[in-house]
Amino acid sequence: MIPLPTVFFLNGPNANLYGLDKSGTYGNESFQSIGERCHAHAAAIGLQLEFRQSNYEGQIVDWIQEARQAAHGVVINAAGLTYSSIPILDALLAYDGPIIEVHMSNIWKREPFRHHSYVSKAATGVIAGLGPLGYELALSAVATLIREGGSK
Repeated sequence: MIPLPTVFFLNGPNANLYGLDKSGTYGNESFQSIGERCHAHAAAIGLQLEFRQSNYEGQIVDWIQEARQAAHGVVINAAGLTYSSIPILDALLAYDGPIIEVHMSNIWKREPFRHHSYVSKAATGVIAGLGPLGYELALSAVATLIREGGSK
């Protein structure tokens, strides 16, 4: 049996609080529920999924470096680190596979500091503003890119 392509789906600081935000910026669905949706969708489209979250920049950099040997594609919501992390950008630039940047909210409709993404400099594509559906669409996009042999 041919092994399924592996995708690392990396989530940054405070993503674990999805569904708990009283303002509703990130919706009502919990991070755990979103992870379950992503695992189900990945299985349905033939991916092995590593769905991870950390509040620590260095951990995310370590996972991106791990992906160089262990993943066929990366989906990343670096959350607040999107706008500030050159180490995450450098790690992504050293990764040869497809990278999809995803955000629950539409970052261009929010505060001006969110309009610049370091992650975008390395990303193959960006999905923003579609909530958990965007997470599933990001998985579909990276699966297609993997199958087509696409990368950055």
